[in-house]
Amino acid sequence: MDAQTSFLDRLFDKGLLIDTGVDGLYGRSGQFEDVITGLESLVSKVGAGDKAEAIRFPPGINRAYFEKSGYMKSFPQLAGTVHSFCGCELDHVNLLKTMDEGGDDWAKDQKITDIVLTPAACYPLYPTIAKRGNLPDGGGLYDIQSYCFRHEPSKDPARQQLFRMREYVRMGTESDVTDFRQLWMDRGVAMMEGIGLDVKLDIANDPFFGRAGRMLANNQRDQNLKFELLIPVTSTANLTACMSFNYHQDAFGAKWGLNLADGSVAHTACVGFGLERLALALLAKHGLDVDQWPQSVRDTLWN
Repeated sequence: MDAQTSFLDRLFDKGLLIDTGVDGLYGRSGQFEDVITGLESLVSKVGAGDKAEAIRFPPGINRAYFEKSGYMKSFPQLAGTVHSFCGCELDHVNLLKTMDEGGDDWAKDQKITDIVLTPAACYPLYPTIAKRGNLPDGGGLYDIQSYCFRHEPSKDPARQQLFRMREYVRMGTESDVTDFRQLWMDRGVAMMEGIGLDVKLDIANDPFFGRAGRMLANNQRDQNLKFELLIPVTSTANLTACMSFNYHQDAFGAKWGLNLADGSVAHTACVGFGLERLALALLAKHGLDVDQWPQSVRDTLWN
């Protein structure tokens, strides 16, 4: 049994995660949710002085926004769409007959709807802010949290298909957003070390699809556009990305019509906290009995 499966089984046995029969789709216990709540509280406390505007979206995005985002060009393997039955009464009768007979093509009359599962918490934000008009002087700063979906079933408990991402998103000049990213890289390291986690900050790239994707990944790394905070979860050798720090240059500004007060195209950057991954990192480091965690860690999260 490998380390990932072993840790997952221990989480199931302890009742912290609940097996649903689908890899990467888990229920969470009240104690696991307490850890998530503590992490969110810590993030909020660290970012409170920045006065970010809090916005919350459901875990679904307007399909038109999704299509315009270009996500399918780069990450088709991760996307999840919402389909619904759109047939007539006869189609419904046939559907029920197929299901009763154990057929696997009962979904043939399911049609795509106007909702796509949110792949990243910040995606609905950009068109929303663009509709307001030009950004105010000094740009904008936004606090986002959402469940996200990525189709990558795995026995690794840190690679879940539905997970929560907390983000801060900065819109402004190039210097505004790169300074913001550096600030949160420094904060992120200090925050995680403060709750007893071993961390490594490293350059990274997104999982772009195909041969062209490899070129995009290389360009992303060459330009230092993405960094990740890596923390042991199931292995001390193969670390898990639990936070990311991304500079989008003016790509989202140009795509969505995000403009500064003077009319020039805005640059954007975001910092993302993978809440389930951070909770798992804490459980891996300090043990599955939260009541036995070091008092300093408990005080930081819940006092």
